[in-house]
Amino acid sequence: MSKAPNENLITYILVVVGDGGVGKSALTIQFFQKLFVTDYDPTIEDSYIQHTEIDGEWCVLDVLDTAGQEEFSAMREQYMRKGDGFLLVYSVTDNQSYENIHNFHTQILRVKDRDIYPMILVANKVDLVHLRVVSEEQGRELAALLKIPYIETSAKDPPLNVDAAFHDVVRIIRDQPPPANKKRQRECFKRDRRCTLL
Repeated sequence: MSKAPNENLITYILVVVGDGGVGKSALTIQFFQKLFVTDYDPTIEDSYIQHTEIDGEWCVLDVLDTAGQEEFSAMREQYMRKGDGFLLVYSVTDNQSYENIHNFHTQILRVKDRDIYPMILVANKVDLVHLRVVSEEQGRELAALLKIPYIETSAKDPPLNVDAAFHDVVRIIRDQPPPANKKRQRECFKRDRRCTLL
């Protein structure tokens, strides 16, 4: 039996990104509150925190549900700097949201100054079969191109793969080797305030 949560847990900051209306808030609320929200209220930025057990290990998930609307795009770099891992969400009923995933992926790598970073491609609203315009094959092709895992989700009751999407991002983060120079940079930072932490 696993141990109860304690205060020495690792906190993972997960960021949910994608165009407005793709279901980012619905996925996040379904994950945290086990509710399906039908009313769409454009999010500026909401943060949710909870203790979660993933593969027998407890951790703290701090999930940032972000704005997809263009008028909030100036905030993107700020939340991208915070994230340990990202869920790139598009709606299978909206081809433009699928096309725009490239922009989010590119911007995250640029902000992080990395060639790869923990991310997962989330094809949401797969329950809307009759409205689907982006196929599973297209989704998998995009994921292969971006070199990130792919998952199909629905926040509608009963939910499909909602917990799995968030848990998989944590697994990807855990599988990443820690940057070799992180400790050295911390020591450098203590000595010289001009040094920058990764």
